[in-house]
Amino acid sequence: MNKKLNITQMVPRLHKVRAKDGFVTLLGIGPMSPMLLQGTLELAKEQDFPIMFIASRNQVDAECFGRGYVSNWDQNDFCSAIDAMAKKVDFDGLYYVCRDHGGPWQRDEERKAELPEDEAMALGLKSYFADIDAGFDLLHIDPTKDPHTVGAVVPMEIVLRRTVELIEKCEAYRAEKNLPPLGYEVGTEETNGGLTGTVEFETFIEKLMTMLDEKGLPHPQFIVGQTGTLTRLTENIGKYSFENARKLGRVTAQNAMELKEHNGDYLPDDILLMHPALGVGSSNVAPEYGVMETRAYLELARLEKKLQEIGVIDEVSNVEQVISRAAVEAGRWRKWMVGETAKLSVEEVLADEKLTKQITDISGHYVFDTPVVAAELKSMLDRLEKANVPARRYVIDKIKHRISEYVTCYNLRGLTSKLMAEV
Repeated sequence: MNKKLNITQMVPRLHKVRAKDGFVTLLGIGPMSPMLLQGTLELAKEQDFPIMFIASRNQVDAECFGRGYVSNWDQNDFCSAIDAMAKKVDFDGLYYVCRDHGGPWQRDEERKAELPEDEAMALGLKSYFADIDAGFDLLHIDPTKDPHTVGAVVPMEIVLRRTVELIEKCEAYRAEKNLPPLGYEVGTEETNGGLTGTVEFETFIEKLMTMLDEKGLPHPQFIVGQTGTLTRLTENIGKYSFENARKLGRVTAQNAMELKEHNGDYLPDDILLMHPALGVGSSNVAPEYGVMETRAYLELARLEKKLQEIGVIDEVSNVEQVISRAAVEAGRWRKWMVGETAKLSVEEVLADEKLTKQITDISGHYVFDTPVVAAELKSMLDRLEKANVPARRYVIDKIKHRISEYVTCYNLRGLTSKLMAEV
């Protein structure tokens, strides 16, 4: 794993680079598949920017929790996959492995079970310890997904207490293992986290810094603020608040931290281009890249049928049908839907062709690694490449193209060299 510059060293250098060369916005990328890992690392090599790979507990977690839906990876598998892919594409730049929304109740099943706080906190810590053992660079401490306060804001004092407790125990574990410094991210974009306004945001920072200082604990590098982003279906339906983003950016800068924006998917170029000007330190994007990959596979499936029609190939896969059924049955699409659609049964969805296509588009990436889907995709890709269609490269380049648009808008080109040159 690349450790040339750990994240606690990188962020102060980033501040110096910005003072000289202007503001840049870091990009956090959700690890939706090995294809995305390859595309991201290739692009980062070509355009010389650092990567933050962000993994939720549902995506990547320890064996005892059932692992994650991305390639059935646990933390060690995830880190090894990135390292192996970096070697494959000869990437020698900076990348950081980051826990996104770690902590209690962040596994879907833990939240649905409405576990009591002490049990949920213990499980959250167990997951963090596995992160630390595997070599994660940044831990997002988010204790706000509390099933006991659904529809209400978790009181700030409780969020602060849980946050400090989790950082304290993670630091103790790190020290016990004699491992290098960890980076931390705090706060949440979720409305139940209570940090939706600038006053609450600033108060949270002030109280948190005081509590951390009292215990001799490190300050976080990132704090999540609500800029107005909200992802549903395959669009960002939130109302972006330029004023809020600017105010939050100033507050975090005054505290030597980075404003972290979540749900940065599907934003139009004019808003993406505004990010550096507004002082948004970092933005996370995940499902959008998974959607790009799904669309690429479905395009190849349509091509496969055309090639059969003209006699270039003898048989075709069943990719679209297999992905569609698996995506609908998995049920992860419900979190992205609006209105009553989220309550429909699997049978009701499958009976509606238009809705099935929509759900496949939204959440096909959740099922890439289920055995039946993985086998069908491999069959299609192998068949097309045998027919001289660069199928895998097509998928990778489609992903790269979209990531590249973020890289341009966020002023990221050349950043790694600037960071490494900064003393």
